[in-house]
Amino acid sequence: MSNMRQIIEERLQALEPEFFDLEDESHLHAGHAGNKGGGHYAIVVVSNAFENIGRLQRQRMIKQLLQDLFSDGLIHALSIKAATPDEYFH
Repeated sequence: MSNMRQIIEERLQALEPEFFDLEDESHLHAGHAGNKGGGHYAIVVVSNAFENIGRLQRQRMIKQLLQDLFSDGLIHALSIKAATPDEYFH
């Protein structure tokens, strides 16, 4: 998991996050229908890049940076919490 954490964290540096966290939730989805081996992850990304941007667009920004990890089967599911520093820390 640490390798996937590093890969995802490096990709998201484009957003200049003030805070990043990743939880590997793959063990909760063992035998999940349709999963061909990719991991299940939950991430928190806190960045000023999300200022004045809606929730769905924030998620699209993150998924675009990780797009090939989905298409290559390394990520099967991703739960995203994307917030500005003001939203997250206050």
